[in-house]
Amino acid sequence: MPDPATYRPKPGEIPVEPGVYRFRDPGGRVIYVGKAKSLRARLSNYFQDLSALHPRTMAMVTTAASVEWTVVANEVEALQLEYSWIKEFDPRFNVKYRDDKSYPYLAVTMGEEVPRVQVLRGAKRRGTRYFGPYTHAWAIRETVDLLLRVFPVRTCSTGVYKRAAQVGRPCLLGYIDKCSAPCVGRVSPEEHRELAQDFCDFMAGQTQRFVRRTEQEMRAAAADLDFERAARLRDDLGALQRALEKSAVVLPDATDADVFAIADDELEAAVQVFHVRGGRVRGQRGWVVEKVEDVGAPELVEQLLLQVYGGESGEGVPREVLVPSLPATVEGDVEDWLSELRGSRVDLRVPQRGDKRALMETVQRNAVQALALHKTRRAGDLTTRSRALQEVQEALGLEDAPLRIECFDVSHTQETNVVASMVVFEDGLPKKGDYRRFSVRGDEGGVDDTRAMREVLLRRFRRQRADAAGPADEVGAADGTSGAVELADGGPSAAAPRDVPAGIDPDTGRPRRFAYTPNLVVVDGGRPQVEAAARALADAGVVDVALCGLAKRLEEVWLPGEEHPVVLPRTSEGLYLLQRVRDEAHRFAITYHRGKRSRAMTASALDGVPGLGQTRRTALLKHFGSVKKLRAASEEEVAAVPGVGPRTARAVVAALAGAGAGAAGAGTGEAADALPAFDAATGELLD
Repeated sequence: MPDPATYRPKPGEIPVEPGVYRFRDPGGRVIYVGKAKSLRARLSNYFQDLSALHPRTMAMVTTAASVEWTVVANEVEALQLEYSWIKEFDPRFNVKYRDDKSYPYLAVTMGEEVPRVQVLRGAKRRGTRYFGPYTHAWAIRETVDLLLRVFPVRTCSTGVYKRAAQVGRPCLLGYIDKCSAPCVGRVSPEEHRELAQDFCDFMAGQTQRFVRRTEQEMRAAAADLDFERAARLRDDLGALQRALEKSAVVLPDATDADVFAIADDELEAAVQVFHVRGGRVRGQRGWVVEKVEDVGAPELVEQLLLQVYGGESGEGVPREVLVPSLPATVEGDVEDWLSELRGSRVDLRVPQRGDKRALMETVQRNAVQALALHKTRRAGDLTTRSRALQEVQEALGLEDAPLRIECFDVSHTQETNVVASMVVFEDGLPKKGDYRRFSVRGDEGGVDDTRAMREVLLRRFRRQRADAAGPADEVGAADGTSGAVELADGGPSAAAPRDVPAGIDPDTGRPRRFAYTPNLVVVDGGRPQVEAAARALADAGVVDVALCGLAKRLEEVWLPGEEHPVVLPRTSEGLYLLQRVRDEAHRFAITYHRGKRSRAMTASALDGVPGLGQTRRTALLKHFGSVKKLRAASEEEVAAVPGVGPRTARAVVAALAGAGAGAAGAGTGEAADALPAFDAATGELLD
């Protein structure tokens, strides 16, 4: 592994001007390209103490063997040169953009003597106007079929065109008036080019001009009693309107804009872009970004714009580019670069309100769904899941692949309403029937993350021993704790009858909740959480279960007793599986925590009223609508609610009256005297 100190430039060698730099590996291959407003300030950050660098940055500088740079005049030139080098060298440590499919475009070959309309995929060609991209090729063909009535532009191949010119007869489209037949001289090449230009103008958003022109010609033909031509123009007008209906209006004032949205996680990001021309969505495109380096939204947006517009002609850049966050570059540099490409001003901004903000939210929803679909496809592939389990086995040094993985996560708000979750993955897929949630009691002396994690694991594995060994009291006597373990979704465990096999529920005949032993336990957190979990497993007598932790920020895998984490490659399917397990545990825990916190925050004065349980409390609130209206009700009105008797009604009215008086007398010392008194033994209201 190269030492960065061996190729560090001498002090004063690096210029302070803006420029672009390249890191090369020992074989001379470019592995990273970056730009900087000041090369000296930027490059100096790479040659500090390795322990202070981000792990991905550290991996890059220790892989490299040399660094070189090129000085440019300004930041805009730096952007252009950075894009060129990324395109040329494809560095492994730069952000990777991968299209999830090859999108079709509607193309008009304006560079040819007789332009042709066709569907094209792949790299764009010089001298060709492109519209789209479209989701499906048939959508382009439907649009073209409608517009050929009004703009009869050539669509045939070069061979068909030359053969028709040789024999002096047009193809079928020429006979049905969907081609102006320049091959046989019906129109001159110049007239045909004007038709192709009109077609491009219509597709570019100048729609109303052609609609109004067709309407005027139709009325003029009708006024001249040329009803046959008026009927043809009427059909042409209908074709134009149907073509417009295929793309909904999303922005007023015939706005031209590209709207970008990004949904990401620690490993990948899904990008969606809507191409709006003339206020209508003319195309949609989406792809996946592999986050090779640790980058945030501003850096992703900057690289995204470079990739999308770096190879475009000026016609491909719209007047407005709407993004979820502004690029990380010095403000205005990317905007100036886009304006230079277009040849006129380009507005690069984040929409805050109105129609553009609503459209951005729509694009964002598409990006979120695309990322979820991408993950689902990866998780649903049996080969991929097998490879992921094998990679986890090799990375953690396990004897067998972890076919059953249990992941635990703790959730709380400033050490209140502490809860935990347990999610189960079998064969790389979630087994939601085995999910469990815990309400942490803090029996171990506190409710911070590590102590809560230790308590939950102790309860989980002690409960497994109770389910597997038989009567719960015997297990409790063995480990010095009560065998009855309280869960958020269940009460104390019952002792299994002697004639029922160990681990089998006598009522259902199925395995008990914790009958199965996991191959791997994953905890959400780093070294402290892993060590706490290791102590819990040792105290519970568990010796045959592997343990690891996944730290969210850096995606490092921690093992108990190790000073340094295991770093899996960013493209590892094993890392993706661990991340998915961790994220599912976090989702399950936070959902339970929010519900518990909401119940605690909405606790009313009815809590603690003797004889008033959850069912009666719900019935009262449903009948009266609110605690305020219930407070104003009489005993008779409260007693009229089904299930609420006179004694409970007296207790409710007295409790609410006392709560109201306590609120009124707050700060005056009257609250305590106003509270109702109950008999400690019977729970009845005292007169």
